[in-house]
Amino acid sequence: MKFFDYDGPLIRFLNRMADLMWLNILAMLCCIPIVTIGASFTALHYVALKIVRDEEGYITRGFFKSFRQNFFQSTVLWVILLMVFAALGMDYYLIVRQGMEVGSVHRSLIVALGVLILFTAVMVFPMQARFSNPIRVTIKNAFIVAVLQFPKTFLMLLLLAVPVVVCLLSWRLFPLVFLFGLSVPAVLSAMLYNKSFLRMEAQFMEANPQEETEDPDRIFRDGPEEPDGTIPEAQHDTAGRLG
Repeated sequence: MKFFDYDGPLIRFLNRMADLMWLNILAMLCCIPIVTIGASFTALHYVALKIVRDEEGYITRGFFKSFRQNFFQSTVLWVILLMVFAALGMDYYLIVRQGMEVGSVHRSLIVALGVLILFTAVMVFPMQARFSNPIRVTIKNAFIVAVLQFPKTFLMLLLLAVPVVVCLLSWRLFPLVFLFGLSVPAVLSAMLYNKSFLRMEAQFMEANPQEETEDPDRIFRDGPEEPDGTIPEAQHDTAGRLG
């Protein structure tokens, strides 16, 4: 039966599950030092987008390629997010736990700011995985995409919350989270933002068709390598209109 052939749907499904399992284990292990969580999440989304676009090769090679390539900026982004969330957490503690008197407007502003930062955090590592920019530009573009693609960003946030909820319901389900808790949400998220990224890439390439400029903003192009071993890159300026 073709269903059980080497190229049949059953074998393809099992191979995909094995890839997701191994990707999840890599991401979980690389998150253990805590400080490397940013680089691990960036590598996770790099491979996840490759899977969605049917461009993946070796999972391990692609993961650590992105991990090394983006380690510094991803770590800085992660530290910035930790500091911002720590500051928001302190505000919450002072307002709620200590009974600090604040106006409803102030309280609403803190909540709104927290939501916007959370949405930006959801998108910042996919942006870092696919685009090479200064940190401030990556954060700005992540914010723009997160706001313009609000429904998709909200779904990505829900996907990230699923493993946490599963563990809270029963720690017996932790092995399932360890095997699929990061990779499956990452691939499903990549399905959500892939079209937006493709539109952005098309706009960037149309605006700057591979000419050499002094603009430091670049888009990764994982195409054939040049004779000197480098990967051809093109320039871009902003997140563009996603429509």
